[in-house]
Amino acid sequence: MVPAARPAATAAFAVGAVALLLLVIPPPAAAAAAVGVNWGTMMSHPIHPSAVVGMLRANGVDRVKLFDADPWTVAALAGSGVQAMLAAPNDQLESLARDPRRARDWVRHNVTANLNAGVDVRYVAVGNEPFLKSYNGSFINITFPALKNMQRALDEAGFGQRIKVVVPLNADIYSSPENKPVPSAGSFRKDINALMVDIVNFLHVNDAPFVVNIYPFLSLYQNPNFPLNFSFFDGATKPVYDQGMVYTNVFDANFDTLVWSLRKAGVPDMRIIVGEVGWPTDGDKNANVKYAQRFYSGFLKNMAKNVGTPLRPGHMDVYLFALIDENQKSVLPGRFERHWGLFTYDGKPKFSMDLSGNGKDNYLAEVKGVQYLPSQWCVFNKDAKDKYKDLPASVNYACSNADCTPLGYGSSCNGLSHDENISYAFNIYFQTMDQDVRACSFGGLAKITTTNASQGGCMFPVQILSVSGRVAPLIFLPISLVLLVSVFTLL
Repeated sequence: MVPAARPAATAAFAVGAVALLLLVIPPPAAAAAAVGVNWGTMMSHPIHPSAVVGMLRANGVDRVKLFDADPWTVAALAGSGVQAMLAAPNDQLESLARDPRRARDWVRHNVTANLNAGVDVRYVAVGNEPFLKSYNGSFINITFPALKNMQRALDEAGFGQRIKVVVPLNADIYSSPENKPVPSAGSFRKDINALMVDIVNFLHVNDAPFVVNIYPFLSLYQNPNFPLNFSFFDGATKPVYDQGMVYTNVFDANFDTLVWSLRKAGVPDMRIIVGEVGWPTDGDKNANVKYAQRFYSGFLKNMAKNVGTPLRPGHMDVYLFALIDENQKSVLPGRFERHWGLFTYDGKPKFSMDLSGNGKDNYLAEVKGVQYLPSQWCVFNKDAKDKYKDLPASVNYACSNADCTPLGYGSSCNGLSHDENISYAFNIYFQTMDQDVRACSFGGLAKITTTNASQGGCMFPVQILSVSGRVAPLIFLPISLVLLVSVFTLL
């Protein structure tokens, strides 16, 4: 009962940020969170990192996992008391593997410099899910050499005992056979088994943990016959029995499949960190606030009680995925990829929860100091009947340059009318382009209004202010057919 893996997104780092006045970072919350969080930055209008760090501290979060070592983001962690996992992305693996000097340079610029500046660096991640099947083996021959060079560079810099090098891997690197879907039958994938044995033994010798990303949501997304309740932690499902162990949820079964795989690789006592786990709130029929809240409620209570899993009871190190929605992530895995955040694009909590796991659900502290563009929206101009022939191309253009994923089947804006779908596409493009008046034209098919265009549970957002205050350029990007399918059906 192992869920499928979450393919890694492959989008460039987003530009722009929220403009802030002076920010005073509040003291940490009294109750520390039982978990850390993943902090991604693939959004068109990222919030200022200092404001995000302030929010982390206000919510008692003391650990973050990053997907790069971007100076703008990492610098905000200096002196905050928040521990950091920095990362060398997949596109750096080849150079790190080929030349040890690149690893030494990476450590000097991203570890030594940040430590000297007051950043509490605890881990360095080499790549992100590099052995995904969807990568077709692109990183199989370079990940381990890059890992070894990074470890050597940290050792030479004197940080090898203090900072651990890891490789965050997806759950698709191990599985149980279809005819015996239980944890004890699990093992590493045949195509990478020998490599994984080498890697886990290297990590073990260097006292580094195994980092794995587990996504129960994808069991539902990729298998229509998967039992819904087995994704959650409230025991409302038929259990699975395996060698005296009882499994009432897929997370535990997946985790223990890894434990069995490590046993078979010769490292039965290896420490495991769950690098990513979470539930999206939009972009699919099962991606919604109700299910996300149910998932986190049960999961966090287990974390706080140190329940662990049948094979590994006790404390578990976990990073929730993710902190804030990212509207520029790849949607090839699914529209839900842009909606994993605990917080909306503007730093507001999506639902009540208790990160400490004590069951006292309240809305988390929001990001302070966020500023918005004017309260205006771009909507379909129904009077431009002579222009209707241009509608399909105009909607295509809007959804190719902005995030139309809420319009998909089962998503939050799926119930809009024909005209409202067009308005959503026009408005999200208008907002993404910083409300440039030229972005609300579409040859006369659109117009600007000060009346909120939101409909029921479908929000027509007003974008936050970029740090520069400049209007974003109007650039045409290749059309994404994945985004447009649901829109086309309504035109």
